[in-house]
Amino acid sequence: MRHKRTLVLLVVLVAVVTASATAPLAAAGSVAVGSSADAAQSAGTDHAQSHSQSQPLPDAQPTLTQEAVSCEYPLELTDATGETITLEEAPDSVVALQASDAQTMYEIGAEDRLDGMPYTDATSGLDRGDRVDISDGWEVNHEQVIATDPDLVLAANTTQAEDIETLRDEADFTVYHFSEAESVDDVRENVQTTGALVDECDGADDTVDWMDDQLEIVETALEDTDRPLAYYTMDEEGTTAGTETFVGDILSTAGLENVAAEAGITGYERINAETVVDADPEWVVYSDDREEPPIPDAATEITAVEEDNVIAVDANRLNQPAPQVVLAVTSIVEEIHPEAYEEASAELEGSTASDDDGADDGDGDADDDSIPGFGVTAALAAVLAALGIGARLR
Repeated sequence: MRHKRTLVLLVVLVAVVTASATAPLAAAGSVAVGSSADAAQSAGTDHAQSHSQSQPLPDAQPTLTQEAVSCEYPLELTDATGETITLEEAPDSVVALQASDAQTMYEIGAEDRLDGMPYTDATSGLDRGDRVDISDGWEVNHEQVIATDPDLVLAANTTQAEDIETLRDEADFTVYHFSEAESVDDVRENVQTTGALVDECDGADDTVDWMDDQLEIVETALEDTDRPLAYYTMDEEGTTAGTETFVGDILSTAGLENVAAEAGITGYERINAETVVDADPEWVVYSDDREEPPIPDAATEITAVEEDNVIAVDANRLNQPAPQVVLAVTSIVEEIHPEAYEEASAELEGSTASDDDGADDGDGDADDDSIPGFGVTAALAAVLAALGIGARLR
């Protein structure tokens, strides 16, 4: 590993732990991690083809240990293939095989150790710098991954089994293969898992907190509203998202009833146009990588189309199981319930400002939003320890 922990960091850590010994410990438990609908939920997205061609994985249950939650090494985790991987030290070089892996690395602030990633539309908004492009069209370029020589390879569930086998068994890399993400909760867990794997737990926690803030706005905005019926359309052939799908969970989280779910559709399947017309949804949702909503001709005589109630959602947010999926949810809520969303957003901002003011009132009481075990006293002790040791080392 290229970056070693210094004596100063160890002393600071000891000071923090000692000062916070009486603080409550965060509960740790099994986490079923997920990553990937990686664009599989939308025709025309980067990984839709690879998802449909990927081989099913063993029904393994990935778990996180207390060490993982604390970003402590050596770290041992079991992934979706049932493979148990061990990291003796925090990885300095990471390759992300799919867009959602790369997006998550950036969101948690771990992009400084990301040396390889796919160059696709879904990563075009990231500052790629001089990172190696490990993609070859729809495929993973094994040679490029091998040339990068990473300490860790992150593989969202859309990654094909052959790629995992080649990089793990033949190239002898440490590969973590995520479970399929079927919900926003799975994405949250994926963020935590990624943070643990790459030694960025604080960044992962901050990202999850931000996600939760956005979802709190949504929950507040939807408190006194109806749940309108919506039709999610993927193509002119009628493919849609039913239950047990990533997009289906997004629709539900955004306060919508799903035509496909009510029709008994599970997964991604075609829905009969007559079923859509009979249901007469009030809204149509589609990803914005299409210029127009791809509604089958036979299903155009519905209220949503007649009243132009169509919502184009950012494809990279809707189809990538990464933190910004919550912005796909908020964009839907903001379109359907603009006033309620605005009020809820202002309410959260006001609450946050109030909490910030309370933190500066000097009353010494622990704030509910403070990090467990890291109060003002502990922080001061850590800083003083660092300054003292640093001075002696110079």
